Amino acid sequence: MKLPVIKHLTDFIEQNDADYVLETIETLEALTEVSSLKDEELDVIGELISNMYGAIEVDKLIKEGTPKKEALNMFMKRVLGSIDK
Repeated sequence: MKLPVIKHLTDFIEQNDADYVLETIETLEALTEVSSLKDEELDVIGELISNMYGAIEVDKLIKEGTPKKEALNMFMKRVLGSIDK
């Protein structure tokens, strides 16, 4: 996951709607079923999906009243904490 990408997507959600991102996730998930995709291509799609889910989570935190910068930091700490375990 890349914080700048998640931040950009969070901005997009604030300006538009989370439904756009959720529909994009569904589309990308459907693409992963294409049998001719290479591992590298699947990795890229997986990275995009995880960044989009991250932005959705950050947006939820913001809507619950957490300041944006704090929400981004909290999310990344949670991600990094789960990687370390």
